[in-house]
Amino acid sequence: MSAKRLENKVAFVTGAGCVGPGWGNGRAVCVRFAEEGAKIFAVDRDVEAMHETVERVRAIGGEITAIACDVTNSAAVEHAVAACVETHGRVDVLVNNVGGSAHGGPVDLDEDKWDAQIALNLKSVYLTCKHVLPVMEKQGAGAIVNTASTSGIRWTGAAQVAYAASKAGVIQLSRVVAVEYAARGIRVNTVVPGQLHTPMVEARLAGQRAGGDVDALLKQRVARIPLGFMGDGRDTANAALYLASDEARFVTGTEVVVDGGMTVRCG
Repeated sequence: MSAKRLENKVAFVTGAGCVGPGWGNGRAVCVRFAEEGAKIFAVDRDVEAMHETVERVRAIGGEITAIACDVTNSAAVEHAVAACVETHGRVDVLVNNVGGSAHGGPVDLDEDKWDAQIALNLKSVYLTCKHVLPVMEKQGAGAIVNTASTSGIRWTGAAQVAYAASKAGVIQLSRVVAVEYAARGIRVNTVVPGQLHTPMVEARLAGQRAGGDVDALLKQRVARIPLGFMGDGRDTANAALYLASDEARFVTGTEVVVDGGMTVRCG
């Protein structure tokens, strides 16, 4: 029997909860990484949102610790990272899954919503890197996987300027940190999911973009995808798994786009 791909590694996963039942990115990462032998340290600002995540990991015999953490708050992130080190002694993998979109271009988007989007989608990645990188540097090894969005590289059908700008920032942050820390044994890469069918579609996006009509939104999204179907959080998780594993030992400072071909399609 071959060894599991993350055997005995400790994975610190942000945004590990979900707005509803099903496969959000963070939940799927926790379960998929646990299947491959990782010990999961899961954080989310809403502990209840991680309940299904914890149940799913434990159902497959995985090890998971879940704590509340607002990753836009430096002190909270510092505390969570220290708790992970105290529990497991190390952080081998950091996966940043926190994110959310707000509709609007620069004229109609409120300034406070702009600030909140930058904090949620971009500052959160900066803060986790700030507190995890010294741990990884001390170990002499580590892998960071950040989750961006195709909105960070293309127009994807809706004006959401703060989300697009912040997710583009995640991609460039990853590249810069990858170069700075490459000689210290730390790899940094980005997964760029497209229009997936995650619980967020029903919980939030349908109301923002289709007047609450979930079926109409799903049809709009599928029509943009050459493969003709939407993936879900498990597709993000499989890409993140590769980037976190030793199979990607020669891969850093790059992106894996998971979008069914959407962003290479014209029109």
